[in-house]
Amino acid sequence: MVLLLPERKGFGNFICTKRIKSGKIVKAQENGVRAAVWFWNFAAYGKIFWYCAMEYENQKEKTAYLAKEVLRLSRDSIIMNMRFLDVALSRIQPASKSGLNGVATDGQNFWYDEVFVLRRYKREPAYIARCCLHSLLHLVFYHPFRYGEVEGKYWDAAADIAVENVMLEMNLNFLKLGRDTERKAKAAALKEKCGALTAEKIYRHFLKTEPDEEELSEWRLLFHRDEHSYWTVPEQMEISLAQWKKISERIKTDLKTFSSGKGNSDSLEKNLAEATKDRYDYGEILRRFMVTGEEIHPNDEEFDYIYYTYGLDYYGNMPLVEPLEYKDIKKVKEFVIAIDTSASCRGKIVRGFLNKTYSIMKGAENFFSKVNVHIVQCDNEVQSDVKITCDADFEEFIRKGKLTGFGATDFRPVFSYVDELIEEGSFENLKGLIYFTDGYGVYPERMPAYDVIFAFLNEDERRPPVPHWALPLVLEEEELESEETGKTG
Repeated sequence: MVLLLPERKGFGNFICTKRIKSGKIVKAQENGVRAAVWFWNFAAYGKIFWYCAMEYENQKEKTAYLAKEVLRLSRDSIIMNMRFLDVALSRIQPASKSGLNGVATDGQNFWYDEVFVLRRYKREPAYIARCCLHSLLHLVFYHPFRYGEVEGKYWDAAADIAVENVMLEMNLNFLKLGRDTERKAKAAALKEKCGALTAEKIYRHFLKTEPDEEELSEWRLLFHRDEHSYWTVPEQMEISLAQWKKISERIKTDLKTFSSGKGNSDSLEKNLAEATKDRYDYGEILRRFMVTGEEIHPNDEEFDYIYYTYGLDYYGNMPLVEPLEYKDIKKVKEFVIAIDTSASCRGKIVRGFLNKTYSIMKGAENFFSKVNVHIVQCDNEVQSDVKITCDADFEEFIRKGKLTGFGATDFRPVFSYVDELIEEGSFENLKGLIYFTDGYGVYPERMPAYDVIFAFLNEDERRPPVPHWALPLVLEEEELESEETGKTG
């Protein structure tokens, strides 16, 4: 048996300079990891044997070790400069995955291709730290967990732009890359159109403008860092949304303490606020205002088919029992919509709120056929009250109603007015009041006898706190504007 011993020429490369005694060389191959020299050997039994001489295993171990060290150094850099991310970073552990040709996260592991890591680190040492933080911020902002509710190609781009913009604005030296000046210019231009660069706002902008594949490719070229392959089934993420919510809330608390002097964190705070804000299903909120009522409707649950079919069999066309023609159901019957018509609440936004409320309410499954809904307009005093008794009244108000007021804001007159209506007998069983406002007003001191929801326009940390007995609900300006456009378009 003849062994071929290749000679080393440079790090990780091999060549063969010797001819073998019993065979001849037919192919030589070299690359950065291994080299193989193949030859025919006719010495044994006249058969063809292939032999390979290489140092593949040793080189593979070196590659794994170096890639692991690069990841360790990159993660250490993040912790040293952004200590408020220590808990979040500890929840995702590096794990190699050959053939990935990039990096990705499933909520528990930070998957990386060893060869990819070493090549990119050699080209730009900050690139791997940027990738680690990029994937981590996706989780902190809950981007993977919303994947099933959005259009993938727009959400991918929007999420990447959002997290990259956070890092660009923080302007930390250990994260700087060669084309960051170009990225900042693109992000600044987009910010003028979207406002704050959160994934949600960028996504809504993309839905409205519908960028083509060429434009999306340009965004990906500048802002893409990790693969989103694990996002396609959010419920299969290794760490749940509830767990990441706790982590994000802690980061939000720690950020003000640890980020002093570490660069501009305004974009980070806005993305955190977007991620951690309370989100409510408007339809679910209506359950607070539902009451049990009786409507003419077959009640199949209380229908006895045994006697019914027996009567048909015995008497022909005479069933013994007819189904009940009514049943108790829960629907919205009485509630109040209060509208803050102070100067800060523009007419277009208010109409958008009413359209959104109407689109949810008008379904037969939510409204009784006859209702008692009051739409009260108020700034620092009650300006008008329109009573809605049926679906047609609501449509008429949406079509012809006018906003009045536009003075200062005081919430108390509405509650006093509603209390007077209750005393006069205008309501039989008022369940709740929804107050649409910017939040800058005087709240009542006493808790009313009905549920109260304050619906605010956009997130605002400077807004005065809501009384403990009321539920705050945040609506997005873009969302309401789209409702208004959809109704008037």
